[in-house]
Amino acid sequence: MNFDIPEDIAEFLDELDAFTASHIKPLEAENDNIRFFDHRREDARTDWDRQGLPNEEWEALLAEAKRRAIEANIFSYPFPKEHGGRDGGNLGMAIIREHLAAKGLGLHNDLQNEHSIVGNNIGLLLMLEYGTEQQKSDWVHGLKNATAGFAFGITEPEHGSDATHMETNAVKKGDYWIINGEKTWNTGVHIAQCDMVMARTSGQPGDALGITAFLVPMETSGVKIEEYLWTFNMPTDHAHVSFKDVRVPDTAIFGGEGRGLQIVQHFFNENRIRQAASSLGAAQYCVNEAVEYAKTRRPFGKPLASNQGIQFPLVDLQARCEMLRALIHKTAWLMDRDGAFSVSDKVSICNYQANRLCCEAADTAMQVHGGMGYSRYKPFEHIYRHHRRYRITEGADEIQMRRVAGYLFGFMNQKKPKGVD
Repeated sequence: MNFDIPEDIAEFLDELDAFTASHIKPLEAENDNIRFFDHRREDARTDWDRQGLPNEEWEALLAEAKRRAIEANIFSYPFPKEHGGRDGGNLGMAIIREHLAAKGLGLHNDLQNEHSIVGNNIGLLLMLEYGTEQQKSDWVHGLKNATAGFAFGITEPEHGSDATHMETNAVKKGDYWIINGEKTWNTGVHIAQCDMVMARTSGQPGDALGITAFLVPMETSGVKIEEYLWTFNMPTDHAHVSFKDVRVPDTAIFGGEGRGLQIVQHFFNENRIRQAASSLGAAQYCVNEAVEYAKTRRPFGKPLASNQGIQFPLVDLQARCEMLRALIHKTAWLMDRDGAFSVSDKVSICNYQANRLCCEAADTAMQVHGGMGYSRYKPFEHIYRHHRRYRITEGADEIQMRRVAGYLFGFMNQKKPKGVD
């Protein structure tokens, strides 16, 4: 069994580091752009007079970094070769996401906005997998060049983890569908051209089948952004959106009538393993920084690192990083070999364990650094606030554990998650 990073991925990491040094770090240093990453970051990024949305200068900087990455054929790593990519799979993306997050905060990778110079472009991959020929014609160019995108409207005010009980519904009237309902935590609608709205079109609450995905243009009559929800880590791009008698044609259906949950499951599994890798990388960064600080800080005339009270928590975190890395790599490799749904239990284990690990590592790094660790002059509070979100979004810890229990005790089908044909 070979645990080496595959040669092509290792070579890409070298290319990635060289590109970051030559094209991203200079941009980060221009025009006081470092304000978006140092102790001023939250205030610099947030437009407090525009409902707490991301500052336009901040989003323009992210767009420029992405443009440079696209031009260098870095951003498109996970895309199919016929669409300008490198056929990067889940294993490659997991290794890359960890690698970038382990470097700390910077323009190369900012998880608060799900920004990275290597695109986690789930929208494109879903479009290629589930889109009609017309939808592909309309969307693929914009998606792969990051000039177009759609948000995902799944969660509702009264239904989060119990998505199959959603109240948003769509009723067919001739060649059109009339959508009514509400979505919340609808991320990215302020810049999206469409919202992929999940609505029940048949069946009963709790049924896996009968939920349909609709690509709804944001300017459609009856679509209203009620508010943007302020969060632990600002700025926000999470909206509460209402849909009142929203009329869309049959051609707005994405992935087939009644098959929307399969799209959600696919989206979640791909994202969860990458999210786990990012959390692992951020955790490793926190451990590394705490270890180095403990070696140099000398309270009472001796290195802080000489105290077992400092050593043991960091040893435990490092051990967990090593073990989790092995499972993430194995899981991502199996997903590439057997399909996104093949190891859903392991995806869930990786996800909730990595997100917990990152929060604990950030908290420990704060403690080791003392007062400075608690300040915004160090990135640990930012890392904690962001990754604490991951323990809730895209399946809370408890939901992940419930999925693992389902496969372990036999009341869920490993090869066929709910809603998957």
